[in-house]
Amino acid sequence: MQVSACNFWSLGVPLPITQINSVLSRRELITSLYSKPNDAVSTQPLSISSTVEDQTQDYAPMLRKIGQSRTRRVLIASLTMFPSFLSSRYLSALALGDPTVTLEEVTPAAFSSGPLFPAEDRIVQLFERNTYSVVNIFDVTLRPQLNVTGVVEIPEGNGSGVVWDEEGHIVTNYHVIGNALSRNPSSGEVVARVNILTAEGVQKNFEGTLVGADRLKDLAVLKVDAPKELLRPIKVGQSSSLKVGQQCLAIGNPFGFDHTLTVGVISGLNRDIFSQTGVTIGGGIQTDASINPGNSGGPLLDSKGSLIGINTAIFTQTGTSAGVGFAIPSSTVLRIVPQLIQFGKVVRAGLNVDIAPDLIANQLNVRNGALVLQVPVNSLAAKAGLNSTTRGFAGNIVLGDIIVAVNNKPVNNKAELLKAFDDYNVGDKIILQIQRGSKNLEVNVELEEQ
Repeated sequence: MQVSACNFWSLGVPLPITQINSVLSRRELITSLYSKPNDAVSTQPLSISSTVEDQTQDYAPMLRKIGQSRTRRVLIASLTMFPSFLSSRYLSALALGDPTVTLEEVTPAAFSSGPLFPAEDRIVQLFERNTYSVVNIFDVTLRPQLNVTGVVEIPEGNGSGVVWDEEGHIVTNYHVIGNALSRNPSSGEVVARVNILTAEGVQKNFEGTLVGADRLKDLAVLKVDAPKELLRPIKVGQSSSLKVGQQCLAIGNPFGFDHTLTVGVISGLNRDIFSQTGVTIGGGIQTDASINPGNSGGPLLDSKGSLIGINTAIFTQTGTSAGVGFAIPSSTVLRIVPQLIQFGKVVRAGLNVDIAPDLIANQLNVRNGALVLQVPVNSLAAKAGLNSTTRGFAGNIVLGDIIVAVNNKPVNNKAELLKAFDDYNVGDKIILQIQRGSKNLEVNVELEEQ
């Protein structure tokens, strides 16, 4: 404790000799307190004689005024000469106007941050409730490598996944285990290692066997043989009612840092996702929640903690997050995953015809619609009367039918046509609006397995 002290001489007031004697006697008193500290505890405050009071009564108002200032505790006999002599429990001071004031050390109250704000507490609860539904996935054909700087490089095939049900099904991206899938493994073959977080914070490792995979939607399903108490299925929400600007959360394992939470908003809807599988996935969710390598296959959650998408891609020129991430909507996940679990593949409805890629369509001056290149002879589309693109007698190209709408829903290219079929099942009958030369026609056709 640092004590600021002054003496009567510092006040600039001439004092009678009797007052000086009184001051000296108080110095002697303090010296005696130092020599006998235990006695100081019971020592009574020194009383000033009436003679001294009478002699100094003219100075009393001024001294009291000074005593009320910032240096109210005026210590006699220049106590700064003895900063280490007395501990605070032994030090008693006489202040003018208040002869019983005792100096004490005061410990400042520790700062308390208090409870979390409601918005923060909600995010914390959402993370704690869902983090056990997120798993680490490692492609068994890839191994982490130590580079020259001593940093472990995380293979591109390492990613995230979500617990789908209590039977041990795990949903992730196709490209997360793409290297293993390139070997054409059979159903039930081990293709990944899956780490599941326990309530004690320990990662338990399990073999992930292949159930099914769909390259066109960049989704895959694995299965682990884990105790049911470790399997906490994620709650699946609806992506059809999402609004741009609403809050969302991403949980994953970016760069191998397991169970990392990032928060953002939904930046856009119905985006085309250019997947690492080489296909375009329609209806994607765009978010500015930070998504990096290792987040793929992890959940995108809404503010209620429900799954609204599977994080799958980022738009970047550096390989790291640039604030533009994409997720496969839960509406697509809900349609694909049950088929992968039941059949090991997706039974996809379509026309089973060859549609021109955008590059070829543009070269043939087809700007709107999906150009039919070839129609198999025995297909349902052929029976419905769809025409293929052919060559004329002079070698010129005769364009086939151009599909411009499905059940009056406009179609501008091949990707939009395939996306339109996602809403239908094998055996459904639809009406195609087509252009044939200069004519606009309608064709009734039954969808078959693509």
